[in-house]
Amino acid sequence: MNILGVSALYHDSAACLVQDGDIVAAAQEERFSRKKHDARIPINAMAYCLREGNVRPDDLDMVVFYDKPITKFTRLLATYGEIAPSGLAVFMKSVPLWLKDKAWAGLQVEKALSDVGFKAAKIQFAEHHISHAASAFYPSPYQEAAIITMDGVGEWTTSSIGVGEGNQLRLLQEQRFPHSLGLLYSAFTYFTGFKVNSGEYKLMGLAPYGEPVYADLIREKLLFIREDGSFHLNMKYFGFLSELRMTNDLFADLFGGPARSPESPITKREMDMASSIQAVTEEIVVKMARYARSITGKRNLCLAGGVALNCVANGKLVRERIFDNVWVQPASGDAGGSLGSALYSWYQILGNNRQVDGANDSMHGAFLGPSFDANSVKAYLDANRYPYIELNDEDRNRHLASALADEKVIGLLQGRMEFGPRALGGRSILADARSSKMQSYLNLATKFRESFRPFAPIVLAEDAGEFFEVIRESPYMLMVDQVRPERLISHCTDEQVAETSTDIDLRERVNAIRSDVPAITHVDNSARIQTVDVKRNPKLHGLLTEFKKITGYGILVNTSFNVRSEPIVCTPEDAYACFMRTGIDILVLDNLVLEKSRQPEWHELTSWQEQFGLD
Repeated sequence: MNILGVSALYHDSAACLVQDGDIVAAAQEERFSRKKHDARIPINAMAYCLREGNVRPDDLDMVVFYDKPITKFTRLLATYGEIAPSGLAVFMKSVPLWLKDKAWAGLQVEKALSDVGFKAAKIQFAEHHISHAASAFYPSPYQEAAIITMDGVGEWTTSSIGVGEGNQLRLLQEQRFPHSLGLLYSAFTYFTGFKVNSGEYKLMGLAPYGEPVYADLIREKLLFIREDGSFHLNMKYFGFLSELRMTNDLFADLFGGPARSPESPITKREMDMASSIQAVTEEIVVKMARYARSITGKRNLCLAGGVALNCVANGKLVRERIFDNVWVQPASGDAGGSLGSALYSWYQILGNNRQVDGANDSMHGAFLGPSFDANSVKAYLDANRYPYIELNDEDRNRHLASALADEKVIGLLQGRMEFGPRALGGRSILADARSSKMQSYLNLATKFRESFRPFAPIVLAEDAGEFFEVIRESPYMLMVDQVRPERLISHCTDEQVAETSTDIDLRERVNAIRSDVPAITHVDNSARIQTVDVKRNPKLHGLLTEFKKITGYGILVNTSFNVRSEPIVCTPEDAYACFMRTGIDILVLDNLVLEKSRQPEWHELTSWQEQFGLD
């Protein structure tokens, strides 16, 4: 049976194909359209999933949309009715858009399927947080688990606590709009000058540079937190109900002046605000988890929703040991709703049995996107006269490990593309974690992004305990842990670096050598960990093993294969263009290796769209 799940029309639209309960394919539309966070109906992602599953035009049994647009529209009308006459500008902008576009999500999906040659069965609709909960529980290794979902808002729900048992799940309690942890965090994202729905990672990365000096002010003025993790926002400080902005003038007065302008210098205020809201977020998440354990009695916890991508809070949950095990959906944001809605239909609605072993999830390592045949890649390279060498796995790993040890930067496209926001070795940029220059070089010359942004390590799963304190399994790069004390450089503390200037220089602080793996050690001696095991990712495990033979270190820098404001690469063509535009030294297309120094001169076209023939 073929079930197609679809999420769209807000941000990070995606599609997922489930065949007889198996997750066969899943991808975000942005990877095909090359438009970051593309919200449009995911026609390219849907076509890919159906093609990957060899689904014939008449064999699509069910299509499920990840939320209920009419219920969401009802919330919109009810909200504007409650705050009227304020909010007229927002009403006049939002309602016509809804009536023109979002209210007809089902018809749009049907049309998109028709455009690629498929006749859809009647579109089904799942509730937004049910889709999140299903994406968390059903692929997890657990027969029974508590479930927490947290995001901006679905229809009315902003957070929920549920329980999964066998093939059934149910939501027990919920937090409702406008009281939202996701929107609270996004308000601080907006005020500190980053983009909502994409800059939250930046705010989380900025937090360790500051101190939580505003945390008590946030608790006193902005929200009242209950012991069960629910809370009440003081809406007089926020603008997202009645204005076209997240915060208002009262919020600005509370924090000593107007919001930071995007791209302007980051000051100590922004660092301290980031640290403060991160501390409050972790407090809420931990309280919610304790309450979920008390009302469900379950030993395992599953997480999804955009807030579940806050890997610092996830790491804290693991260290608090509230639950025996914590599993986070790697595509926790709205993209993962496509997967959750399809699985919910298979298990809960259709009543199919679910088999788990308590140890292995069913996400296939999150490698659910397209891969590319070696002959077609060779044909592309030959047609464009891009020189390359072809190596077997063993020779390739030796060659690449040696290059990495010489501080070369490698762009890696191998196998299937990852589903979700993290590059896990399918579409990654790799570098030597031991290099003191690599963090700054990757940010400024390769990724073209803010200098303060940290980089994550990939580490052999069997070696995780040699580098990190607590976490031993984190295959999806969704947990933060501390670097082991014995690996730290004691003579150079962050406090000493900070004291060198009253106007704190982020670049100076981030370049301080804190450990023997400085490129992945953040200013608070933390790291966002991806453990690599031979079962999920044998080729990446082989490369790490070879690097360890040469250097003694089974650890590397891993960052996504893209530049700032661009989606992660999907195709060999995407990868080659990114390779030539950046400071990447070597491009690897599975077993084809390209050296930058041997490539013909690169002539930049006027746009990525022209380059790849997109509209």
